[in-house]
Amino acid sequence: MLNKIQNDIKSTFYEQNFPNDGQRFVAWYLKNIYHLSDVLVKDSVTDGQKDKQIDAVYIDDDNEKIHIIQGKFYTGDSVNGEPVREVITVHSKLADIKTLQQDCNAKLAAKLSEVSQALKDNYSISYELITTSKFTEDAQNDIVAFQKQLAEEDNPHFDAELTVVDKDMLKIIFERAAESDNPTINCEIQLTAGKYLVTNIANSKVIISALPLKECIKIPGIKEGTLFQKNVRQSLDISNVVNKKIKQTLLGDKCNDFFFFHNGITGICKSIEVLEGDKISLKELSVVNGCQSLNTILSCSESIKNNDETFVLFRFYEIPQRDRADSISINTNTQSAVKARDLRSNDKRVLRLKLAYENKYPNGYFATKRGEQIPADKDKNYAVDLSNLGKYLMAWYSQRPNISYGEKKIFDVYFNTLFKPDFLPEDIFAMEFWMQKIQAIWTDENPLGLNPTYLTMKAYAPYHFLYAVSALFARENGHSDVPSPSKCYELAIKNNLVDTIIGICANCMNTAFDSDKTTIEGNGDVFIPQNWIKNKRSINAVQAAITNYVNFLPTMNKQMADSLKNGTKLELVDFSYRLQAD
Repeated sequence: MLNKIQNDIKSTFYEQNFPNDGQRFVAWYLKNIYHLSDVLVKDSVTDGQKDKQIDAVYIDDDNEKIHIIQGKFYTGDSVNGEPVREVITVHSKLADIKTLQQDCNAKLAAKLSEVSQALKDNYSISYELITTSKFTEDAQNDIVAFQKQLAEEDNPHFDAELTVVDKDMLKIIFERAAESDNPTINCEIQLTAGKYLVTNIANSKVIISALPLKECIKIPGIKEGTLFQKNVRQSLDISNVVNKKIKQTLLGDKCNDFFFFHNGITGICKSIEVLEGDKISLKELSVVNGCQSLNTILSCSESIKNNDETFVLFRFYEIPQRDRADSISINTNTQSAVKARDLRSNDKRVLRLKLAYENKYPNGYFATKRGEQIPADKDKNYAVDLSNLGKYLMAWYSQRPNISYGEKKIFDVYFNTLFKPDFLPEDIFAMEFWMQKIQAIWTDENPLGLNPTYLTMKAYAPYHFLYAVSALFARENGHSDVPSPSKCYELAIKNNLVDTIIGICANCMNTAFDSDKTTIEGNGDVFIPQNWIKNKRSINAVQAAITNYVNFLPTMNKQMADSLKNGTKLELVDFSYRLQAD
């Protein structure tokens, strides 16, 4: 693994953007494990002078988690406990971010402001200690002690965990990440002789095993979530009471009693084959109950990877029938309370929308479940996803793109407001169309010259762009309400205005950013783009930029102004009231 990393970081991207192998290693980790773009990798690395022992900060809004990374690139045999002590120091200082920001480098100061905002939204923290070597026994003891402290402490500021990735684990998670584009999990698992049963129940092969935890952490697809495609929920993170108790048990004196404390994990497979040497081969494995447990077990890998005496009850079912597998998934989820947003796929309003959409577009597909695959015979251009649709509705119909990134808010707080039964399939397709056009320009090549900072905010800023499209149509019609997405789409296609509208919105997005940045810094305040984009102020800035553009366009380009005015003309019936989500 070390040789591969050494070869990889010799490439132009790493050598041109990062001055030493330590930074290059951290950048390599972000790029290969989290699949971050080059722009996001450069934005996330904070290593250098006055880095306060924080080498990188990556905020994952989908999972509401802050990754604080400390990397140690060593070619030697072992690493002592100094990096662990550095992480402990960071943890102790994060309770007072303003003080931590003093005398740190500018890049880290900006990232810590983002961290502060994320903590206000109840994000958790994942400290990640990564190395190309192995930790000494004393260092491992320090790691386990700190993990135990995090599991037991009642921190009023945030929940936190420590994940350790040494050279052995680095190889495992790299292989997992390399397969993440192919969500089908095929693997072999080593069972323990005398601790498993192979039987047949209801015409299905069943294996019930006391599986060593050290084998659990080798199963691919845990960290990136592809192992849990048929699960109705994802990890509830360590803030969940059940998960914290699991961690406390794993790191405590009663670790070997874990088998008796835990209800067990359930995996379903298309096929199971028993091999020689107490191994089983699993095709299309999906864990339908135990997502939270496996994520927590993985986070404790340093303490259990050499433990032969700690087991968990693991049930493997050979269930090739999809409907039967879905039924098992729903009926086995009893260990932690299922939150409302995790079951929205079965809501009657969602199912009505799915039926209406697929009837309107027989070549399209409406995916309602997480991890659901688009059938090969369907047109991806006409494929929509429930999670994405919620975000589009928030940006277009509620005119609140600043909270579109927050899936929890959309499906827990605003679901009844956003998901109306009278939405037309045409409107759903139209919003997907506009977003596909927007995403197509959100690349490192940056064809429309967006402010480069926007490229680092792909989790947030595209929804402001979608909002800008709706606001432009409203402004051209002298209206303050919400225009019909499908009518906007029809007019743009009919009058060949799609590229023009996208270009205008890009221009206005840049103007909004530059204008507010100048104003805020002129007042003596620090402009933090990621915090600005999450604030209502950014919406007002985009709206003002669009208004100014439309007002001045006739003097700059009358022909274009006339074409835009005539080509975007809507009727009064094409507008609706904004859905309140404040």
